[in-house]
Amino acid sequence: MIKGVNHIGIAVTDLAEAVAFYRDVLGIEESGREEVPDQKVRVAFFDLGGVKIELLESTSPDGPIGKHIEKRGPGLHHLSFTSTDIKQDLTAIQQKGGRLIDEVPRDGANGAQIAFVHPKTTGGVLLELCEEKTSNDSGSESNG
Repeated sequence: MIKGVNHIGIAVTDLAEAVAFYRDVLGIEESGREEVPDQKVRVAFFDLGGVKIELLESTSPDGPIGKHIEKRGPGLHHLSFTSTDIKQDLTAIQQKGGRLIDEVPRDGANGAQIAFVHPKTTGGVLLELCEEKTSNDSGSESNG
């Protein structure tokens, strides 16, 4: 049920500075911004032909990105795969011995449902599963 790479999450200390680099130096058009208060993060999105780049700036030192930067510094935070049925994928991963950070999906950016797989399971990479909203979800517009 994994359909491909959804996005690459990059932890940054200064969102405005990082956005300027991706936009002005690399020439990639920003496709949106969002704050996810329960994750204590601001996100800027860039679309690279189907794979998105998410620049993640912490809004609090005790948030997941703030803690990541404190421990490891800025840089690659996670790799996200598109899931068509996140609950089923989480169950399958767990049944096959995978260690989950999130046993139940939670709200992410753009109204997606997300869940993380522990890096000890994935060879050291924080892996996110992402099930995006579809046009059939509560009459909402599609993300896609």
